[in-house]
Amino acid sequence: MVPVRVRFAPSPTGFLHIGGVRTAIFNYLFARHNDGKLLIRIEDTDKERSKREYENDILDALKWLGLEWDEEPMRQSSRVTRHRELVEELVENGKAFRCFVSPEKAQAIKKAEMDRGGINAFRSPDRELTARESQARADAGEPFAIRFKVPSLDVSFNDRVRGKVTTPAHTIDDFIIMRRDNTPTYMMAVVVDDSEMEISHVIRGADHITNTPKQVLLYEALNLPEPEFAHVPLILGPDKKRLSKRHGAAAVTEYREQGYLPDAVFSFMSTLGWSLGEEKDIYTREELIESFDLKGINKSSAVFDEKKLEWMNGQFMSTLSDNSIQQILRPELARRIEDGAYPHGTGPMLAKAVQLLKTRARFPMDILDKGGYFFNDPTTIVDRKAAKKRLKDPAIPDRLDELAKRFSALSEFTEETAEEALRIYIEELDVNAGALIHPTRIAVSGMGSGPGLFELLVALGKETTVRRMRSLAEHLRKHGTPPIPDDPELELPMIEPVG
Repeated sequence: MVPVRVRFAPSPTGFLHIGGVRTAIFNYLFARHNDGKLLIRIEDTDKERSKREYENDILDALKWLGLEWDEEPMRQSSRVTRHRELVEELVENGKAFRCFVSPEKAQAIKKAEMDRGGINAFRSPDRELTARESQARADAGEPFAIRFKVPSLDVSFNDRVRGKVTTPAHTIDDFIIMRRDNTPTYMMAVVVDDSEMEISHVIRGADHITNTPKQVLLYEALNLPEPEFAHVPLILGPDKKRLSKRHGAAAVTEYREQGYLPDAVFSFMSTLGWSLGEEKDIYTREELIESFDLKGINKSSAVFDEKKLEWMNGQFMSTLSDNSIQQILRPELARRIEDGAYPHGTGPMLAKAVQLLKTRARFPMDILDKGGYFFNDPTTIVDRKAAKKRLKDPAIPDRLDELAKRFSALSEFTEETAEEALRIYIEELDVNAGALIHPTRIAVSGMGSGPGLFELLVALGKETTVRRMRSLAEHLRKHGTPPIPDDPELELPMIEPVG
């Protein structure tokens, strides 16, 4: 068997977007499943648009996703001399020719032929020039491109996803393989490079399938072995239109900055257009490598569902160790401390925040965004709806003060002792437990929901809990009830830093 060698060949004309990631992942999975090699080729022949910053972004994104390649990345621009050599070989063998027809005239010729009901492709009149005539016009300085002389036979190839694909010869232009500026075209460069990199399988998007017949013709003309082709389905947005930025087709770096985990993106994109035949949403990388087969790739387009990706991110996040999440959060937390948003430092609070909020978060940053009360006393009540509902009883300030007093008197402040103190007080008041549980939660966090109340109180500590409860009680007395006006948010006074 021919050793499996596949390649991911991005153009560094922009940042790596999520659609390109799926192609890279499929190549990676196929290589690893077959004990083969994944190669990277930077197709930088577009000199004006190609930039090194884009190339670096692409490689960094692949590394972030864990898509390790097996040989040094190759730049297509470094092989222009070799591409030109083989173009000249095709000209010498009569399989390509100098075309002196301008692009505008070529379009006019094609349109006129189609209007007459003739072939649907451009056939250059210069394909019939003798070698001497062609050379003489070139020596005279007449500009020309080099086109491939398309034969009259239809072109067929076997696609590992779509089966046999046949393209009528009369629909294929005499296509350009060398531009007027003496630079090889993508079509020529890809064939030469894939052959000399010994690529066994070309796995790429279905938008390339119209290029394949031309490349098959070049393989035949150059007497090069033809790789196997697999054209994977396009990715569509929820509206079934081609994926674009409005659907979330952002650069991979944007997903990373938003807090998506590489394993979540990897798993989600792996099953976008490919099925293992199981009703399962989450797969490990090892499971995906073990199961990947080109037979499982769907012919129909896949739909990108960012909400599912977000859900999957939460699932993968729940499997991370607390320490791993802390490592992710520390740089951002340090920035917020420096900016003054969380002025009281991390201390043990980061570990406590992660422990209590991990299962409620879909992104690591959710812990900082929604759990700011771990790092700083709340100055506003975030959940206005909860406050309007839970703080309207005029007895709440006195109840908060009394419960704070009982908490303060506890020799041991544990979940059990805190809950016992609250339950005893509730019985004495003869009210529903929620009448005190909800105001207490709002007092210590500014939120109407969150982790278990007694877990939260113990995590914050007795002194912080008591101080915040008394602060809210004082504020409610000062401003009266109901405490939440329609316009301004209820502000809690700034109090002593969290210990």
